[in-house]
Amino acid sequence: MAAIPPSFLGRLFAVSADPSVISFAGGLPSPAVLDAAGIADAAAGVFADEGPRALQYATTDGLLPLREFIAARYRRRAGLDVTAANVQIVNGSQQCLDLVAKVMLDPGESVGIEAPGYLGAIEAFSLYEPRFSAVPVDEAGPDLGALERALAGARPRFFYAVPNSQNPSGLTYPDSARRAVAGLLAGSGTLLYEDDAFGELFFDGRPRRPVGAALPGKAVLTGSFSKVLAPGMRCGWIVAPEPFLSLFNVAKQAADLHSNHLCQLVLMRWLETRDYDAQCRRVARGCERNCRALLDALDDLCPGLGHTTPEGGMFLLARLPPGVSSLDLFEEGIRRGVAVMPGRPFYLEGGDDVVRLNFSNTDEDGIARGCERLRDALHALGG
Repeated sequence: MAAIPPSFLGRLFAVSADPSVISFAGGLPSPAVLDAAGIADAAAGVFADEGPRALQYATTDGLLPLREFIAARYRRRAGLDVTAANVQIVNGSQQCLDLVAKVMLDPGESVGIEAPGYLGAIEAFSLYEPRFSAVPVDEAGPDLGALERALAGARPRFFYAVPNSQNPSGLTYPDSARRAVAGLLAGSGTLLYEDDAFGELFFDGRPRRPVGAALPGKAVLTGSFSKVLAPGMRCGWIVAPEPFLSLFNVAKQAADLHSNHLCQLVLMRWLETRDYDAQCRRVARGCERNCRALLDALDDLCPGLGHTTPEGGMFLLARLPPGVSSLDLFEEGIRRGVAVMPGRPFYLEGGDDVVRLNFSNTDEDGIARGCERLRDALHALGG
């Protein structure tokens, strides 16, 4: 436990629960896009048809029709050659971070990770005491030189990447970077761990081909229904070669026997009776609208902040004026009724010169008012 970096999440959740604070700090989908009525109908249908069977234990790998749905969607949208045998259901894709590390890592082994990188991954991997190899990421994708040096030197067990609308930066790998990353990994002993939590949220509605599509047998891909349908149901998945899943299944069984069977049944009923593609488009349109509102407000009210321009997802990264600390801005922002996510937890070293801003869970009016408060907080700190 001593190896885990200090967690900012507890403080963050407490702040986000305060209705007087406009929060750009969390990562929640808007309640307006969650289909509560549809989920309620699906649950009623499950109990009507399944009765007590819906409340029983189930298999570790997950509900077969749900795994078949996920595999078929990847075949149709991404051209991946996968079947239900390559899919396992998990308690949110967050669980995969822990279980992949449990399967892959011994203390002291190396892990490649983006910089900035997802703080939940840094925390999950740190439990297994690895050595981290940071690979900087910008608009052009990962620093290929840094990745090549890490592969040749540290020889990481896996490279954890979020190529689509990355958390925290909102950046998406260009096609050229995807090909280059796959080429480097193909000639190494390093597995690709591709986290696709935001792949359904591209504003243009166009799916991006997974990097791992060019790495058969050398990649795992994870995803989740949380960002577009029901985060509280904690239903995600991993797509991987069958030999890897046999080990993953053992770790999963030891952790919790199986994921929530009732939620899987309800989710499958919803997918059978509703239009999942339409739901994804609805959520993506809302994210796009809010993202444009945030970009406009930042440019108008906080011109001293440089920022990324996302193609999808829920986040962007803003670079602070010289001399302004992200931790100080967090504290000053709370005093003024606005919350941002400091950059430091997303980096192994440094990061106090950036903040992550979430736009999915605040409406356009709230975004405008929140940016006014953010402007005032920056001015109070001399920015």
